[in-house]
Amino acid sequence: MDRTLKRWELALLFGVLCALVAGAWLNQEQTDLADRMIRLHVIANSDGEEDQALKLAVRDRVLEQAEALYPQGASLEEARQALEGHLDTLEDAGRAVVEEWGCDYPVTAQITQCWFPTKEYEEFALPAGEYTALRVVIGEGKGQNWWCVAFPPLCLGAASQTVDEATQAGLFTQGQARLVTEDGPGYVLKFKSMELLGEWKGIFR
Repeated sequence: MDRTLKRWELALLFGVLCALVAGAWLNQEQTDLADRMIRLHVIANSDGEEDQALKLAVRDRVLEQAEALYPQGASLEEARQALEGHLDTLEDAGRAVVEEWGCDYPVTAQITQCWFPTKEYEEFALPAGEYTALRVVIGEGKGQNWWCVAFPPLCLGAASQTVDEATQAGLFTQGQARLVTEDGPGYVLKFKSMELLGEWKGIFR
């Protein structure tokens, strides 16, 4: 009985050790990826049907305006400077949509650090973690969020890129491109483990 218990304990310890090693590697992968993009975080006024639809309309206009601000062949730092230097322009773009919809909500925009959950899109997925983000809040900001990428422009708009195009432009490494485009349940499981690791770390902050 004692011998069986010791084997079980060793197996458990080995599993925990493997999880910690894998978690540390995945955490570094997410950090490296986060250093190459600016996420977009749009928060609706409320969860009402109209406010949620308005959120998507504001998202589209802000992304369109953001893409117009980037210099040709912009680097990440150039894109960030363009956004930080024109936050009032992005707010105006959002407010214009709000007014078109007959509402009077304020719209605020800032560059900040945000925690993002694992998100899957049509052609790629992004792991949970801390990212630099263009955060747009509509009205009271009490509604559901919308998450994607402001730079490289991977989500919407005439200037949108694919992950392959962003990689060819030197914005992602080949390894990072594979990380976010690999198909199948394996990579989703990896991303979910990163999310759980982040939540576990948060308990001890």
